[in-house]
Amino acid sequence: MDIEYLLFLQSFRDSIHDALTPFMEWISLFGITNILLLPVFVYWCLDKRKGLFILTAWNISMTVNALVKLVACVYRPWVRDARVLPAGDSVRTATGYSFPSGHTMMATPVYGGFALFSKRCWSRLFWIAAILLTGFSRNYLGVHTPQDVLVGFILGGLSIYATVRLFDYLDRHPERENRILGIIFIIGVLILVYVTYKPYPMDYVDGKLLVDPTRAKQDAWVNIGGLLSLTAAWYMEKRWVKFSHVGCKNVKGVIFCVLGLLPLCWILNSFGALAIGWFGPYCGRLALQIVVSFYVMVFWPLVLKGVTRPGTTARSAA
Repeated sequence: MDIEYLLFLQSFRDSIHDALTPFMEWISLFGITNILLLPVFVYWCLDKRKGLFILTAWNISMTVNALVKLVACVYRPWVRDARVLPAGDSVRTATGYSFPSGHTMMATPVYGGFALFSKRCWSRLFWIAAILLTGFSRNYLGVHTPQDVLVGFILGGLSIYATVRLFDYLDRHPERENRILGIIFIIGVLILVYVTYKPYPMDYVDGKLLVDPTRAKQDAWVNIGGLLSLTAAWYMEKRWVKFSHVGCKNVKGVIFCVLGLLPLCWILNSFGALAIGWFGPYCGRLALQIVVSFYVMVFWPLVLKGVTRPGTTARSAA
């Protein structure tokens, strides 16, 4: 049934000559590249706690995705049935195993976090629609089955729920925050070790390996590395940076928040290739996440504190 649904969408794509394919590809691509710019801007400029909440939910979701995906080891639709022909360039970003959908689990905690904090009904509906559209785009492009996407929605939603419980607990017991961060870090390390060294299916057809688990494990180092680097950067920010969002009323602060997104956009889209060249396919991906987390929570907040503190303009003019 799931393959038949993908073949139906494939037939529809062909009937309209791939008119919607570029849009669906953009929806999918945004979900794995620049989607983090949204909660980062919130963290810097609007509400530090809400921004941190979404970033935490995102990293929990991605760690869960890596764990479930590398335990289940479900093959992609076109591996299961050669009739499935993914659209456009979607195969390039559809690496590793299929279940659950990583794009869906990236979009759900971010867009879902915005829906959770939205006070207006139309805004909440917009973010929910963004989640559904991202998931549907993975079916439309032929790279995920409906169950991949559905479970992605569920696990992404559970990641939001877990983050709600985590933040509620930290609000009641702030003295235990360092301990909780340490526990999360250790759990992340254990999951990373497990998915790196566990056995994987090595099925061959006509002498060719159907799915090489190497790339899937490398992707796990990105996903789980985000949670590890987040906890470390969170601790450093709390201990030494002590950042407070600059607020939209401070025009200078807002400008610097926007300017700070430009290097972050470059890091998210281009630094990974450099890091892999320097440190190798595993440590390079981990290095990317370390740079992202420390840029977002340590380096640029220090810049914002320096340029927005009272008296900065007066001293520089003198």
